[in-house]
Amino acid sequence: MRRPFITAALLGLLAGCVTTPPTAISDPPPSLPDEHAEHSYRKILARYTGQKEIYDGFDTRVFAGVTLQTLSFREARVHRQAAFQQLPTVKVEQMLADEQAKAAQAHEFFLGVHFNDFVYADFDSKHSIWRLALVTPAGEVTPSRIRRLGRVNMQTRAYYPYTSIFWVGWEIQFPTQMSDGSPVIPPGTETVTFRMASSLGKADMQVRAQ
Repeated sequence: MRRPFITAALLGLLAGCVTTPPTAISDPPPSLPDEHAEHSYRKILARYTGQKEIYDGFDTRVFAGVTLQTLSFREARVHRQAAFQQLPTVKVEQMLADEQAKAAQAHEFFLGVHFNDFVYADFDSKHSIWRLALVTPAGEVTPSRIRRLGRVNMQTRAYYPYTSIFWVGWEIQFPTQMSDGSPVIPPGTETVTFRMASSLGKADMQVRAQ
C-alpha cells in the first residue's frame, strides 16, 4: 500500500532537482535576421565550443561552457559584430587584424559558468579551489592569465548563446609554447581539452583545435 506513495515522493524529489541550465526565464539571445548567416555562425561556434556539468547526486553544482578563440572563430565573431552594428569595411579590417595578432599571442578561451553557490566562482583567486588546464597531445599547461569579464548580458549572449543572464564570463589565456619551446598545440592536432577540476568535481570540455 505504501509503494505508490514512495514512487510519487521520489518523482517529486527528482522533479525538484536542478538538471538543466537556468535559461528558461530569460529572453532568447540576439540573432541575425539573415538565417543563413545565423546558421553559419552557430555551426562554427559549436565546432570550437565544449560544455559540461558537475553533479552532486541528482543536483547540478556547475554548468560550464568554453569556446576556443581560434582565428577562424575570431573572424566569424567579428563579422557577426559587424552585421549587428553595421560597421564600415575599414573598421572590420582593423578588427580582423587585431584579432589575428591576439590569436598569435595566446591560446584564449571564453569560459561561461553558472554556479549554484557563487562562493566557488573564484578562478582568479590565488587560493581558488579550481585548477584550470589546457590538455593537448603535447601535455598540459596552466593559464597565463585569468580575467573575470562579469555577469553575462545580452551582448555576451549574442556571441555565446549557450550562456544565460545567470552566468559569469571569464577570459582564460594559455601560453602557446611548452617549457621546452615546442608548441602547446602541435600541428595537426584535431581536438584539445579545457579542464576545470576541484574538490567539487571535474569538467573536461573537448573542442576542435582548428
